[in-house]
Amino acid sequence: MTLLIGQFLLAFREALEAALITAIILAYLARTKRKPLTRYAWYGVYLAVAASVIFGASIWFMYGNLSGPTKTLFEGVAALFAVSVLSSMIYWMASKGKELKKEVEKRVEAIVTRGATLALASFSFIVVFREGLETVLFLTSFLLEDPISTLVGAFLGIVASLTLAYMVFVVGMKINIRKFFYFTSILLVLLAGGLAGYGVHELLEYSKDIGVELGWLGEHAYSLDIPKDNPLHHESIIGSILAVMFGYTVKAEWARVMVHLVYLAMALPLVVWVYKKDR
Repeated sequence: MTLLIGQFLLAFREALEAALITAIILAYLARTKRKPLTRYAWYGVYLAVAASVIFGASIWFMYGNLSGPTKTLFEGVAALFAVSVLSSMIYWMASKGKELKKEVEKRVEAIVTRGATLALASFSFIVVFREGLETVLFLTSFLLEDPISTLVGAFLGIVASLTLAYMVFVVGMKINIRKFFYFTSILLVLLAGGLAGYGVHELLEYSKDIGVELGWLGEHAYSLDIPKDNPLHHESIIGSILAVMFGYTVKAEWARVMVHLVYLAMALPLVVWVYKKDR
């Protein structure tokens, strides 16, 4: 249940970004009396969704054909790569979000002025696929752990984001989008920090499997004497919530703790500073 909630929040945020940018493109085309061109924007959206699904299925298929230590290595690398992609997108939205509407409309105007319908489809494809790629990468590690909860949470998050986008752009509901992205960016940084620690943990496990000793970095920085039936264990009710949201675990290696804390110490102040600076 807690894993489902975490994936819901992630998919909701990422799908909402894609939905908002797509809505800006469609609204601008309609407002400038270029409504017939909207079908090309939709072509890009459809292709991006299909490409994201194919990419996710390919990763799942690739993982299913791995065995032994290679699976552990794959999980660790996938987790760290997801953190890097997610971090870049969080920063981009924080720094460019204030002028997002203006930048998107400027790009669309330049494209349609040239009559480049293929470029318009490509632009909408890139916008949506970027968010789809980010979502797939971030969900991969959780998908390998619990595919049912991950898929259900992601599906519900996407449906909720599309519903909110519809309420904002069609019904006219008022919402402070920038404040929404500010708080969800902080939440995603916390999620990414935990995922960074998890990725390092998997790489440490891989190094043990292949007989590589990393010294004190692979030793436990702490080990809490909490049994699995205790609600505070990271696989139990309360502990699993903390695990998904903050990377909590009852025991962690020095390398995992260091990477987790260093990431948070760098990313959190940066996100807060960028949003406060542009307020």
